[in-house]
Amino acid sequence: MSVKKLLDLSGKVALVTGGSRGLGLQIAEALAEMGASIELAARKTDELEQARDHLGHQGAKAGITASDITLPESVSALVDAVLARHGRIDILINNAGTTWGAPTEEHPLEAWQKVVNLNLTGTFMVTQAVGARSMIPNRYGRILNIASIAGTRGNPPGLLKTIAYNTTKGGLVNFTRALAAEWGAHNITVNALAPGFFPSKMTRGSIERHGEELIRRTPLGRLGDGEDLKGAAVLLCSDASRHITGQILGIDGGASIA
Repeated sequence: MSVKKLLDLSGKVALVTGGSRGLGLQIAEALAEMGASIELAARKTDELEQARDHLGHQGAKAGITASDITLPESVSALVDAVLARHGRIDILINNAGTTWGAPTEEHPLEAWQKVVNLNLTGTFMVTQAVGARSMIPNRYGRILNIASIAGTRGNPPGLLKTIAYNTTKGGLVNFTRALAAEWGAHNITVNALAPGFFPSKMTRGSIERHGEELIRRTPLGRLGDGEDLKGAAVLLCSDASRHITGQILGIDGGASIA
């Protein structure tokens, strides 16, 4: 089989949570370009509509579903909607996430719970539903979790204080490994990208305060941009990665090795 064929996503259905902006939308762009049918999920309908229009201007069609994946009934309705439109889900991008900055000794419990509920519990519920209702019966699936280099190490001293975010992204790293071992028997691969700092709504404040120092600590001397996740995402969502599972790929300009 040619490499182009291995990377071709024509006929595949991809669900992207947190897909209305930022890294999720970047990945949706890439999967759409390679032929996948795109389904976007996020909480805000207006942002989803803007994302759908954005993809439309690039020649891609996208379905949208407003969903709060911290709520079991909302997850069920999301999967119902996608399956009603397509009959299956071949690719799942678990991108929805949030953060909270505070010193650990002052970190509000409700903020901790908010981060855990979205970054871990929501991801678990969507993955469970998609696996049980589509991927396992169809004996095919590509699951790509968006973790972070914050889940593989501590923060640079004196810069960031995001204990809940780091903890949940670390949990997502091992969620990836554990699920890959369990669902490999169903011909489902489970991998993760671990981005470094990319400009986004979630990282805006940190980059404004610490951007120059973060760049200085990055071997390639730059932050991520709107293209830097695309190739890796296509690889790990395509048949080119059919013998890759349980792996965490850093997309961070080398920051995690410096």
